[in-house]
Formats: sequence, structure tokens, C-alpha cells
Amino acid sequence: MHKLIATSTILEHELSELRLLIERQTGVVLDCPNSALAAHVADYVEAQSLGSSSALLERLRSSEQDPSSLSSLLDGLVNTNTGFFRHPGALNALARQVVPQLCARKSADGPSPLRIWSAGCASGEETYSIAMAVCDALSSSSAGAGNNGNGSNNGSGNGNGNANGKSAARNGGIADSAPNPVSANLSAGLSIHIVGSDLLPHNIEAADRGVYRQSALDGLPPATIRNYFSKISSPVVPTDSLPSEADDEGRSQTGSQRKNGASQNAPASVAHLLVKPRLRSLVTFNCMNLARPGYIGRFDCIFCMDVLPHFSRAQRIALVERLHLYLEPGGYLFLSQTEKLSAPNLNFRSETFDGYTFHRKPLAASAAYGR
Repeated sequence: MHKLIATSTILEHELSELRLLIERQTGVVLDCPNSALAAHVADYVEAQSLGSSSALLERLRSSEQDPSSLSSLLDGLVNTNTGFFRHPGALNALARQVVPQLCARKSADGPSPLRIWSAGCASGEETYSIAMAVCDALSSSSAGAGNNGNGSNNGSGNGNGNANGKSAARNGGIADSAPNPVSANLSAGLSIHIVGSDLLPHNIEAADRGVYRQSALDGLPPATIRNYFSKISSPVVPTDSLPSEADDEGRSQTGSQRKNGASQNAPASVAHLLVKPRLRSLVTFNCMNLARPGYIGRFDCIFCMDVLPHFSRAQRIALVERLHLYLEPGGYLFLSQTEKLSAPNLNFRSETFDGYTFHRKPLAASAAYGR
């Protein structure tokens, strides 16, 4: 009854202003009905002891001084599609086409880090999948040259990509059989740094922990799981703080479902897996608003999967321009196959590998969009 009373006090013009504030400050266009948004706001107002929706709006209007307010409000409101190797075509192109090209270029130009950004990484599955795909690519190169790095156990590799090409493609370049893994630092001096960022603090906390239900890795080759994950008897955090399992439509549970649903009631015997430190050491996570991103350097590759559809057209154009600026000349932008570049005048060149199309910033990029 209390929630019904609270919901009824949220006026329609307040919901309209809230949608506008969210879009203006984060780029996100909420597609939920007013009834769902009102219920979520009522829960949030009660949890934060704000007293009224008017007090919430006043806080959000001044979110320049308190950016955490908007992020915490969106946590549980924005549906997140995520999963390990959810975009196998992109990871296959990364492992088998892009990484070898980048390594050859860096070897010719002199040692420099391989930097990849997973923008909008949700609870980290995409970022760790990228790390596994990169290690696999480097392991394959080392195995083909009769060299497995310095022998450190840091990746799975495929080593027999020709025999298992179809399997490798399905798993982002990771095949069922894996040779000796490679080190994060190759003997040639190449180091790997992968950054995962997301708007929602709850997602970043889960990604940083690197603890996932075993069911989240269903379908991955057993050798890959053994090389990259350690089984733990129980998580070191409450189960309702772990990434939630997707439903039949591939959507993660909302915040209220995380509080009241299966994730909290999961039996203690459910197996969990922890990302191994050697893989974890390649990755850092941080909260970031892609509508107002802080500069974190240039990258050789940027993954921005399933993010653009949440943005308005103007915000999509602005974001793609920023991503272009943050790419090194010759760097690559990865989008999901349902996403198109909304600003064709940008200096990107489309390339296709094994049916997947990605976008490259030319080495001689236009001065208007970067060096």
C-alpha cells in the first residue's frame, strides 16, 4: 500500500523531466513505460530517504556536484545484455585478424602496450572475454613460431585453429584444445592493458570481483574454463551482489528482481568460478559516463557493444566522434552487427572478417578527428 501511495505522488511532468535529465546527462533514452519508471522511482526515493520525487529531481539537477546520484538511480533500471563470448564474431575477428596485425605493426614500430577499451562492459563478462581472446591470439602466434612466451600460465590459446576453425569462431577464437598459455608480457616486450568501464557502480563492483556462477560459462570449452577460472565453494560476497543470470530473452534481472528473485534465493551449493589472477592482472575497471567520459588515453581497439541503441541520435553521433578521437591511428572500433555508424562522414574504413564487419581508423586519420 505504501508503494502505491508513493507512486501516485509522482507526477507525469516529473517523469518527463526525469527522462530528459537522464538523457541529457548520460545519453540514455529510457524505453520503459511510465508505470515501471514511477515504481522504480518510488523504491529509490524510499531507499534513499528523500521524502519525495521533487527532492530526487532537485538532487539530480545538481548532479554535476554529485554524479553518483544518477548512476545509483539507473542501477536496476537499464536492462543489460551481457555474457561471456556473447559476440563471437567480434572476438573471432579480434583474435585471428586484428591482434596479429597490431602485433606486427607494434613489432615494426618498437615495443608499446596493446590497449583495449571495453566501453559499457556491464558486469565484466565482455571484458574478460576480450582478455581471453587476446591471450588466445598471442598463444597461437607463439605456438606457430615454436615459442610459447616465457611459459607463464596466462591464457588458453588454440594452437590447432585450422583443425578447429569452426569451434574457435563460435567461441571468439578459443578452441576446445589448448596448448601451453602465454604470459601477459611477451618476450618481444608487448604488454596488454584492457580497460572495462560502465556507468553503473553495481556492475563495476561485480566486474572487479571477477566471481561468476558456473552456469554463466556454460558452452565454453572445458580447457578454457580450467585455464582462466578457479572453482570456489562459495562466493566471498552475498549472492545477490553477483551478476544475475539472464532470462530466456537474454536480459539481466532488474534491481528489484535481484533483491527478491532467484539470485538471492540461490542454494549455497551453487558452484561459482573466480577469474584467475594472471588473467585478472590484464584488466582494470572503472565507472564512466560515456556521455561525459574522462580521457583515459588512446586505445588500439574499442569495443562498444549494444550501447548505441540506448542513446539518442545526437548522443550516438557525439559518442562515435569521441571514440574515434580515443582510437590510435590504425585502431579498430567494434560494434554489434545490428549497430551502424550514424555519422558516415567520420574517417572510418569498414573491414570484414569471417562475416563480421568492424571499423578501422586509418593510419593517416583526418586532423579534424585526431592525430
